[in-house]
Amino acid sequence: MERYATVLIIGDVCGLAGIKTLEAGLPLLIAREKALFVTVNGENAADGYGLTQELADRIFACGADVITSGNHIWEKRDFWLYMESQPRMLRPANYPQPAAGNGSARIEKDGLCFLVINLQGREYMKPIDCPFRCFDRIFDAETSFKNAGLQEGAGGKPRRPLVLVDFHAESVKEKEAFGFYADGRASVVAGTHTHVQTADEKLLPLGCAYITDLGMTGSRAGVIGMKKEICIKRALSHIQVRMECAEEDCAIQGIAVKIDVETARALEIKRIEL
Repeated sequence: MERYATVLIIGDVCGLAGIKTLEAGLPLLIAREKALFVTVNGENAADGYGLTQELADRIFACGADVITSGNHIWEKRDFWLYMESQPRMLRPANYPQPAAGNGSARIEKDGLCFLVINLQGREYMKPIDCPFRCFDRIFDAETSFKNAGLQEGAGGKPRRPLVLVDFHAESVKEKEAFGFYADGRASVVAGTHTHVQTADEKLLPLGCAYITDLGMTGSRAGVIGMKKEICIKRALSHIQVRMECAEEDCAIQGIAVKIDVETARALEIKRIEL
C-alpha cells in the first residue's frame, strides 16, 4: 500500500453550468493529482438552491465519492427521500433530530478508511446544534478501538480513518476556530458556503490541512455564481428578486491534500482552480 494518499475537496457546485464544468474537469483533476478520494459540495447544484437526484447522480458519475452540502440542501423536499437512501449523500450532521439523511459517511476504498463529516456553522446562520460538540461525538464513535480502521498500520496498530470535514459556515472566525479545534483529529478541514476561494490554505500545528473557503464550481463572471444584474438589483431595491445562476467563465475550485496514511497527518495542501 502507498504511504500517502491524495484527496480532492471541491467547492460548492452552482447551477447547471457548475455541473457541466464538474463533468468536464473533475476526471482530469483526479488523473492529474492522482487523487484517491473526492468530495464535492453539491448544495447549490439545482439552479443555486438545493439538489435533485438526477444532479446528485451526475456528480457521483464524474468521480465524487461523497457529496456534502449545507443549509440549502433542504430546498427540494422530494430530495429528502434520496438522502435517506444514499449514505454517500450528506447533510450537516448538527441539524437537530429528526432530520433526513446522514451527517457523516465512513467509506472504505483501496484498503483505507475515510470518514467524511459534514457540519454547519452557527454565526450569522441558523442557531442549530453545536458543530464542535457534534464533531466530538462523531469522531469518538467512529475512531474507537473497535472501529479504528480497515487494516493494520505500522507496528501492527490499527489505522484510524482519515477524517475529512466540510465546515459549511459564514463566519471566518468560527471556521478558523473549528480548524484549530479539530487539529490532530481531522486530516482536512475545508470551509464552504461563501463561494469565494480564500488564500489562507495551510497546515495546522498537529497536521490538519485547513482553508477557510474552497470557492465554488461555476461561473466566475457573476456574484458568487449568480447573475450580477440580479444581485445589483437586489442590493439597490432591497427586494428579494429570485436569483439565477450565471453561466460564463466557469471554473472548478477546491483543494488537493496529500495525507500520510500511517499518521493521518496532512503533508501538503494546494488550492485548485481549473
